[in-house]
Amino acid sequence: QVQLVESGGGLVQAGTSLRLSCTVSTSGRNFGVYTMGWFRQAPGKENEFVAAINWNEARTDYADSVKGRFTISRDSAKKTVYLQMNSLKSEDTAVYYCAIDLGPDLSRMTRDYTYWGQGTQVTVSS
Repeated sequence: QVQLVESGGGLVQAGTSLRLSCTVSTSGRNFGVYTMGWFRQAPGKENEFVAAINWNEARTDYADSVKGRFTISRDSAKKTVYLQMNSLKSEDTAVYYCAIDLGPDLSRMTRDYTYWGQGTQVTVSS
């Protein structure tokens, strides 16, 4: 069984920072090469790609809306992926989800991701 648990969300003021974490539990299953991504969904909007990282090579990809402000990283030993969010804006308010794509390519498509976490709320007040 695969479980992804996000944490680190909260209510912050614009211009400040948050770091989200997503820990993967695979019950001993070895995924091999895969990609982890962060997505977000604001009220009334579709699920939106935020960032992705290839687990083995640490290649990364970012949505234009967060490039230069957000950083995705991973700690292999802890099986955890992070999303450091700086210079937060009110438009970053959303539920943030982490997900696993069982492939090496840095996909931005939700349909390519097999496993999803429950999400963590990020609210940025202006």
